[in-house]
Amino acid sequence: MTQRPALFSFLLGGIAAVGFAPLALWPVTLGCFAAWMWLVHQAPTRRAALWRGWLFGFAHFTIGNNWIAKAFSFQDAMPHALGWFAPALLSLYLAIFPMAAAGVAWKLRRQTLDASYVLIFATAWIATEYLRGTLLTGYPWNPLSEIWLPTPVAASGRYLGTYALSGVAVLVAGALLLATQRHRRFPLAVAGVTGLLALSAIDTTPAAPTPTNAPRVRVVQPDLDQEQRPRDDYAETNLRALAGLSGSPRAAPRLIVWPEGALRYLPEDGYPPQYYGESAPFLTRARIAALLGPRDVVLTGGNALLFDSAGQIRSATNAIFAIDAEKRIVARYDKAHLVPFGEYLPLRPLMSAIGLSRLVPGDLDFAPGKGPDGVDLPGIGRVGFALCYEMIFSGSIVDRKHRPALIFNPSNDSWYGSWGPAQHLAQARLRAIEEGLPIIRATPTGISAIIDARGHVLASIPWETQGAIELPIPPAAPPTLFAQVGNLMALLTALVLALTAIAIRRWAR
Repeated sequence: MTQRPALFSFLLGGIAAVGFAPLALWPVTLGCFAAWMWLVHQAPTRRAALWRGWLFGFAHFTIGNNWIAKAFSFQDAMPHALGWFAPALLSLYLAIFPMAAAGVAWKLRRQTLDASYVLIFATAWIATEYLRGTLLTGYPWNPLSEIWLPTPVAASGRYLGTYALSGVAVLVAGALLLATQRHRRFPLAVAGVTGLLALSAIDTTPAAPTPTNAPRVRVVQPDLDQEQRPRDDYAETNLRALAGLSGSPRAAPRLIVWPEGALRYLPEDGYPPQYYGESAPFLTRARIAALLGPRDVVLTGGNALLFDSAGQIRSATNAIFAIDAEKRIVARYDKAHLVPFGEYLPLRPLMSAIGLSRLVPGDLDFAPGKGPDGVDLPGIGRVGFALCYEMIFSGSIVDRKHRPALIFNPSNDSWYGSWGPAQHLAQARLRAIEEGLPIIRATPTGISAIIDARGHVLASIPWETQGAIELPIPPAAPPTLFAQVGNLMALLTALVLALTAIAIRRWAR
């Protein structure tokens, strides 16, 4: 390792990606981080430390984001072969953040490897991971904290949140490193703190019995892939598949949830007739209402069109519609956090000139909605919304002034290869833990799931499987500490770690 530190940094970064879903080999990730932290400490110059940090990040994000390659197979306006390079091209940028963390840790290190170095590294990682999730609209996919999900430590996310919990992972990796250097106090202290965090997973509250008339949620997964969209009968085939899986009315009210983009017919009135195609909006809503009992509601992904004053279409929204048994649209949510290159093309004139397009077929960019929102549904409670990609943004999915009883997260993970759906589900579980809210995921090809307020998957439909799951709606927990203060916890945790590092150095003097 000392002979070719750059090569080993690269290899360690790639191997570290196996700790995330779907493989979840989290001890491997901790070991890779420990070895990488040692390589950064041993770097002879700042340039060498930065280079080792960038190589680690480049390999790490390229492997972790391999699912992006599949998205290019849906857009004929760009070469499909470009998909093989897309994860690496994205990682050229993402690697800057581990590089920055390594640079800060190296700059503030002492000659001898000690606890203060680990604390500074953890502080820098929290800061840079937060920046990765916010700069240039943010891309917080696969935060390091995700590796804790197979362990009880993940439960502490209700206090710490995603970014601070990532810092805990760096602390544990650093403690492993110091243990190999025959340090004892710091590894034991970190083991104790991690053990206390794991104990927070223990729930002594007895489960309340579920009333027989409790509202239920039914999640529908039609297993129709994006590749079927070019077919003329896609809209009709999809609606029939969704209807066939939506079940029969019950005595209790039901919330029936369909995936993102499930409804290919336009359900809203008031558009010029030429936009409706085969089905008028009233007939579409009537077909949906026919599936419902008097207190049932369907939540479905679809599109809304926006027109200018001359009646010309100017944009569209990626939307969720709530449709009741009276054939009414009782609410509409428009996605606010749009995906660059997926739902809009940044710098469109320039990108178009060089031959780049959106990964989603079509030239019309989506318009953003106003942000976290919800709707009160009789018999169900207040439902909040996070549409697809919005789910990965810690601290940004809940309207804090009007806390919902649950979050509906429709998504279309058929773009995401085989790794992406499992990683998306993992991040939904982190949001449930942070906010203390159940999350209901509906996707066309999987993985759809009902997640309780502690992040446990109560029921799911596997990837590339047609089916439906139905359960009583899981109860919300009281607002967690994170739900009340948000990502201020990342700042406070980083501040505590930095002050502890300073205290250790002054004590040593």
